Amino acid sequence: MKAEFINPFLESIINVLETMANVKVTPGKPQRKEEDIAYGDVTGIIGMASSDVKGSLAITFSSAAIFDIAKRMLGEEVTAVNSTVTDLVGEITNMVTGGAKRMLSEQGYDFDMAIPAVVAGKNHHISHKSKGPKIMIPFSTSAGKFFVEICFE
Repeated sequence: MKAEFINPFLESIINVLETMANVKVTPGKPQRKEEDIAYGDVTGIIGMASSDVKGSLAITFSSAAIFDIAKRMLGEEVTAVNSTVTDLVGEITNMVTGGAKRMLSEQGYDFDMAIPAVVAGKNHHISHKSKGPKIMIPFSTSAGKFFVEICFE
């Protein structure tokens, strides 16, 4: 997978969280991920397809990270993964994908997006929408970690 394809997703997640939640995020080193088990506690996943490319984006948050983001974005103290948290993860996933879609359209890719799904719980599985390689990028915040997975064929 080419960096010019991955970078719009990374730029978009940084933009969304720094702008909407006033959270400083630090990306780690991208790596290939073989297993389907999530590294966090709640995941938003969304499928994307164009005439020649299909795949998905997943954003997995640790509880600590998403609780802090929820407090910053919604002004609410959250202490459990509940409907407020899952709705927020779905909305963040949608905003990130929309931003990446806009940047990718400038490169000539025209994607249709699905509605994001959210999965929560310890050791949940992430089912990507393609058979391509999964690239995972860890991110750190002052409150905890989250992970972005990109899988396209």
